[in-house]
Amino acid sequence: MFTGIIQAIGEVRRLEPRGGDLRLHIATGKLDLGDVVLGDSIAVNGVCLTAVELPGDGFAADVSNETLSLTSLGSLRPGSRVNLEKALTLQTRLGGHLVSGHVDGLGEILERHDDARSVRFRVRAPDELARYIAHKGSITVDGTSLTVNAVDGAVFELNIVPHTLQETIMDEYAPGRRVNLEVDLLARYLERLLLGERAAEAGSSGVDLALLARAGFKV
Repeated sequence: MFTGIIQAIGEVRRLEPRGGDLRLHIATGKLDLGDVVLGDSIAVNGVCLTAVELPGDGFAADVSNETLSLTSLGSLRPGSRVNLEKALTLQTRLGGHLVSGHVDGLGEILERHDDARSVRFRVRAPDELARYIAHKGSITVDGTSLTVNAVDGAVFELNIVPHTLQETIMDEYAPGRRVNLEVDLLARYLERLLLGERAAEAGSSGVDLALLARAGFKV
């Protein structure tokens, strides 16, 4: 588990093909690896990866074909900058929100414009994730815990303050860029709980108006 508070910006050293998938080597910059051991989890652009090598000034992690196909890690190149966060501990301040490091889908940056010292982004999420994105709710973009400022269908808006731009890779974002999205865990569990006994049915389609009506909600 993670908090979505980025601890350092790392840099991809190399991508090493390994039997059809790859091993990703990352220089971790200011990230303190003194308490990291082999097998620990580190989030790279919001993707939970397992450290399999610790050369001292970075780490390496194996990335499966499934992860490459479902996230933006497959587009990384030597020199690419990445957001890094070590797994949280019981002593960690939860400054963001609970993040699993399991990417739900790829979003696309649609627009970017300045708003005083902040920058506003409009991002398109996959249609199937739209129901989990709420005004003033939480969303994780490339591992960064953010607040949704506005929602219009599957498009949502973010307001990014200067500190976040400086401490993450978001200042690189331009229209057309694809980003890793993870929706709020609570939204996913709430949907599952509302299904009740239907959750065990194969092919259950999720929460709909009929289900809400049967549960006593006025729709």
